Amino acid sequence: MKIALAGAGAFGEKHLDACRQIDGVEVISVVGRRLEPTQAVAAKYGIPHACTELAEALEQPGLDAVILATPTQMHAAQAIQCMDAGKHVQVEIPLCDSLADGEAVLAKSQETGLVAMVGHTRRFNPSHQFIHDKIIAGDLAVQQMDVQTYFFRRRNMNAKGEPRSWTDHLLWHHAAHTVDLFAYQAGAIVQANAIEGPIHPELGIAMDMSIQLKSESGAICTLSLSFNNDGPLGTFFRYICDNGTWIARYDDLVTGKEEPVDLSGVAVSSNGIELQDREFVAAIREGREPNASVAQVMPCYRVLDALERQFVQ
Repeated sequence: MKIALAGAGAFGEKHLDACRQIDGVEVISVVGRRLEPTQAVAAKYGIPHACTELAEALEQPGLDAVILATPTQMHAAQAIQCMDAGKHVQVEIPLCDSLADGEAVLAKSQETGLVAMVGHTRRFNPSHQFIHDKIIAGDLAVQQMDVQTYFFRRRNMNAKGEPRSWTDHLLWHHAAHTVDLFAYQAGAIVQANAIEGPIHPELGIAMDMSIQLKSESGAICTLSLSFNNDGPLGTFFRYICDNGTWIARYDDLVTGKEEPVDLSGVAVSSNGIELQDREFVAAIREGREPNASVAQVMPCYRVLDALERQFVQ
């Protein structure tokens, strides 16, 4: 399978590392904003083609699919561009930063029948898979999820500490992980409330946010997000269940008493990004809908839209 990667930044390289682990997958083109650093990434990974325009990558002979790790504001239009070119597409989270754009991607995926998937990595992290498997087996039910998503970000920097050309967003990007995961683990969301802190004078976004969710099962979720936290970076999930408590930190899991949980038998890899990319490739090969398809994650973006409208009331 021949794949192109658009977005040669910090997260794009995570996908290149993941693709190396999947048999029969070849990345044949990489797209970036500036040619020289994009060529450097291509050289590092042995990719034969580098360019600055997605349209050029889409014309590469034999191309089957595209992974988009580009700025949020480009995701929806580029996903549609890929499907218009007859290519399967995986879009990094978030799918969009407006509901109308997300619905347009959904409509295009339904029109073309191509695999269209969104990088909701929490569905694939072994830590969250462990909990999900127990829920499906009837061994436990979520009572409450308590989630903290914390960064210290006063400038536009990527995960490698390098400047980037776009502004991140607590609601449409970082909250999307938890809103989707909560529904995935506890059932459809039936109530959602949010408040945001002051708007940053230069970045134009709220730097702090608090979200409350309730699912059809009666479970609740409390999500705190901040770009002002001077401490460990990332998201920490506490699952308070009817039969135990767990704390998930990306691919790792401990009990509520900080006892490590062995996740070695949960999946073929301990890397959530690799597992996500394996699902994308498998869905294409098997001609089926992937976990985290555009259709499956759209309820998340409808909730985010409803929350955003609360901010302007």
